[in-house]
Amino acid sequence: MTSPPCPVCRGIECAPFGRFDGITYHRCGSCAATFRDPEQLLSHVEELANYLSHENNVDDPGYRRFLSRLCDPLLERLSPGARGLDYGCGPGPALAVMLSEAGHQVALYDPFFARDDTVLSGRYDFITCTEVAEHFHAPAEEFDRLGAMLHPGGWLAVMTCFQTEDAAFGNWHYRKDPTHVVFYREATMRHLARARGWHCNIPAKDVALFRVG
Repeated sequence: MTSPPCPVCRGIECAPFGRFDGITYHRCGSCAATFRDPEQLLSHVEELANYLSHENNVDDPGYRRFLSRLCDPLLERLSPGARGLDYGCGPGPALAVMLSEAGHQVALYDPFFARDDTVLSGRYDFITCTEVAEHFHAPAEEFDRLGAMLHPGGWLAVMTCFQTEDAAFGNWHYRKDPTHVVFYREATMRHLARARGWHCNIPAKDVALFRVG
């Protein structure tokens, strides 16, 4: 079986990784990403139906604690009154609320729940992308787009569950979400940064902060 190019780094050194629950996955030999076969991606309608089943309550203390893993180290790096974008904010933009409470301006974008394409022509001091990158069908293009929207020295803050043990992949709860189609390792994040001339910092589990430019 021939593997497609890597959607994360565009590398061609990919090989079949395994087949789980009828779904084929590939592994990139360059950036170490694992990704679902592009012929088996969900449709827009199927994705939306899945997202509507999620419960992300802005006022849920547990959810806010979860988001603080990204929010706290990002806030340490932002200047007062920074302008940002919550990319893939979902129906309950809790992170945007938390950043706004800290005095920052936060625009919202989500292809399903906040599709305001005008915000994509803006320039920002920071962009957050929490529990979103694993959904990207074309991650290389998405990361290029996000980097282009940041001012020099701006921050791209990404939270996604890093893949670690290959032996556990088949039973991994994160893989079993049908909308999760690409899985990153810490090495993948560092590869993304090197390829774009960004600085990458991993301040907490499953969190990558990229300094752009």
